Amino acid sequence: MTRRPDDTSPGADAAVASETPRGELRLDPLTGEWVNIVGHRQARPNLPSAGCPFCVGGLEAPEPYEVRWFANRWPALAPGAPVDFAEIESAPEAPRVAARASVPAVGASEVVLFSPEHGQSLAGLPFAQVRKVIDLWAERTEALLSRAEIEYVLVFENRGREVGATIDHPHGQIYGYPFVPPAPARELRQGAGGCAVCRDLALELESGARIVTECGDWVAWVPFASGYSYGMRFAPRAHIGSLPALDERSRDDLAHLLGDALGRLDRLWPATDTADRFPYLLWFHQAPASGGDGWHVHAHVAPPFRAPGVPRYVASGELGSGTLSNTVVPEDAAAALRDA
Repeated sequence: MTRRPDDTSPGADAAVASETPRGELRLDPLTGEWVNIVGHRQARPNLPSAGCPFCVGGLEAPEPYEVRWFANRWPALAPGAPVDFAEIESAPEAPRVAARASVPAVGASEVVLFSPEHGQSLAGLPFAQVRKVIDLWAERTEALLSRAEIEYVLVFENRGREVGATIDHPHGQIYGYPFVPPAPARELRQGAGGCAVCRDLALELESGARIVTECGDWVAWVPFASGYSYGMRFAPRAHIGSLPALDERSRDDLAHLLGDALGRLDRLWPATDTADRFPYLLWFHQAPASGGDGWHVHAHVAPPFRAPGVPRYVASGELGSGTLSNTVVPEDAAAALRDA
């Protein structure tokens, strides 16, 4: 497993320089949520004009590799001193608002290369290669959670130019947050002392109407109240908190499931060009550094299309109300994905 270049490797100075918090987390006094202000990322490059920096011999991969990680040169979050968010958020409202609470955007921003093959994708990789990716995800999760300034690790992939991927080479990212973000925190609260994922998965398995595929212990399904057309969730039946906690068999099952379920998206509307493959957003929720019995590792898939070439826009009525609308009935989406 190949790691990020050390300080003597090409481009190391730029990589080290990037590991300085330049973003700023600001607390919104109206919503009570943190917003990451990352003005320095406005100047990051879009699609490369010549060559791929992720191919072997490129800027970020000077040596041969199987899977690889490195620090993002335009980090949304970067190493720094720990921040006591509980103290800030528990301060009386008036002083907090008057002070316009803001802190350095500490944490981590890493890029993970899934394969040296430029035209591949996570869905099309051989089982053994996907398994290497999962092992690297678990390894980096564990390493980042050991850092004092990081409380939560989000593993994710943006596939396709339609969702902002600036390089077509198969890759994903990992963010280390200094707090538990609102989305996984809400899911934990839904468990009400139990496990919301266990409860949801049990109901889906009992119904069967929205199950897409099963691979060993892992199951893929379209959520009962999916906010996205052809959206899916992946989870193991066993109550396991994080990627590092998965045993060998469960990692094997996840590798098979990723190839199977994501491959169904590709087959749903086949593309003639690899750059036009079905775009999607994929992310994993898992236990934070502080742990807790209520966490159950699982993945979300949110595609941006509702029909071939037809974007599924999130409009004012949805953002303004906080209530998503979905034009594809979840049971119909699941049936289409099963048949793909």
